Amino acid sequence: MAKGKPRLAWLRPPKPTPGGVMSLADHLRELRYRLIVASIAIITASLLSAIWYEQLYYFMMRPYLLAMELLKQSHPNLNPTTVITGVTAPFMLILQIAMVAGLILSSPVWLYQLWAYISPALLTKERKYALGFLGAAIPLFLLGVAVGYLILPQGISVLLAFTPDSVPATNLLDVTDFLKLTLQLMVVFGLGFLMPVVIVAANMMGVVTAAQLAKARTYVIFGTFVFGAAATPSTDPFSMLALAVPMMILFLIAELICFIHDRRKWRNNVEAVA
Repeated sequence: MAKGKPRLAWLRPPKPTPGGVMSLADHLRELRYRLIVASIAIITASLLSAIWYEQLYYFMMRPYLLAMELLKQSHPNLNPTTVITGVTAPFMLILQIAMVAGLILSSPVWLYQLWAYISPALLTKERKYALGFLGAAIPLFLLGVAVGYLILPQGISVLLAFTPDSVPATNLLDVTDFLKLTLQLMVVFGLGFLMPVVIVAANMMGVVTAAQLAKARTYVIFGTFVFGAAATPSTDPFSMLALAVPMMILFLIAELICFIHDRRKWRNNVEAVA
């Protein structure tokens, strides 16, 4: 190590340059730094979440309890039962719940790291845009997680209601599979609700314009329903619509914001030329 060079300097991101122009090596160093910071934040939050494993386990199983109450009203003959199979299953449950809880709790950190990496050209206005990005991305991500959690009981009851009544049968629901479904649904909804923030960020960086969004509106709306059908692990139409409809509305809001931004940018350019 060279004399006077700080220890662990290789882990630090490259210094910003005017205009945010960096070489390929500097981009890789920047990516490494952002990934390390995000990973440390997620792991730390996951370890802290594991302390309250019992409370988190009950919280994750509450949609199942609510779904059973709905089933008792519509299909009183059904008697679903949860089971845990395998010696390692309880330990894997702890890991799954802790990791997803850590992912959600650390979302402000890794969302900022994501924004800081993809917006090098905005370094002169980094604080302004970063605060705006985080101010929109974090609530939308958490809102998506909450919506995925809240619609789960209805989705479960709809799927279990397809059990035939002609022959008595007991629904054995593996707790591991159920929690995996719950966690996947919450993360998918959270990421889906981030779509408008990504669109607005791309517009501010000059990657996409409001006119291009307007031309692609029909295809995007159709794509949200396809994404809703493919991304929701429960495969029921209720969950698909619960994801697709908000994404469609959020896209239209993002398109309006991009239109206002492009119009303001055009006016500023006209005034500068004049």
